[in-house]
Amino acid sequence: MEIQDFINDYIAAFGAKAPLPLLFGYSERPMAKTEKIGGCFFKGLQAARQGTLVTLSVEVIGCGGGKLYTGFTDMPPYVPTFVSEREKYKKTPAMVADYVKSLEIERSTKPYLNFVRIDKADSFEGVEGILFFATPDMLSGLCGWAFYDNNDADAVVSAFGSGCSTVVSQAVAENRRGGQRCFLGMFDPSVRPWVGKNELSFTIPFSRFVTMHATMHDCFLFGSHAWEAIKRRLEE
Repeated sequence: MEIQDFINDYIAAFGAKAPLPLLFGYSERPMAKTEKIGGCFFKGLQAARQGTLVTLSVEVIGCGGGKLYTGFTDMPPYVPTFVSEREKYKKTPAMVADYVKSLEIERSTKPYLNFVRIDKADSFEGVEGILFFATPDMLSGLCGWAFYDNNDADAVVSAFGSGCSTVVSQAVAENRRGGQRCFLGMFDPSVRPWVGKNELSFTIPFSRFVTMHATMHDCFLFGSHAWEAIKRRLEE
């Protein structure tokens, strides 16, 4: 699969104004020199969305949760209490600990995690997932595309968690097991300031992206009267 082939299909389906997605994956060497990001690392992904390569590492990420959910560190001891009693996202620290355990996060064997806008990438080699920042109209297209050849109840999943867990942790685990689920995210209030007020994330693990791209021209995204009406609105 060639990068430009998908870009052409994506623009044809969603319109020229649709924001290009980010590819992310791990590497032995950094793709870019990125300054340390204090707090949520999604504030640093604004640069990636503008076309600047962003490389994260344990030194660059300033948030303990971000280091955990990217697989760079084990869970810091304070996280369950912080998430429960400070952020009030779960009733008890034990519930937080159980949730993190359920994610089965693998420690990364590579020290860098790179985010690159798809038109700035040379290939899909090493890609773990594709991250879209999507409005409701775009989500109708992305979700419908994911449902086209998949009747499973969890074809698209909306799970509890921080932005980094619903994007990185979930997609990486799914990709490495060859899974077919896609993930809605950015419901976490802590990450909301760093995305548009009408945006959520939609992440496709690369294992699922391969099968979805093969169905793109067959589904409603091409030649459907209903989708053409939405596409016109996306292009306004």
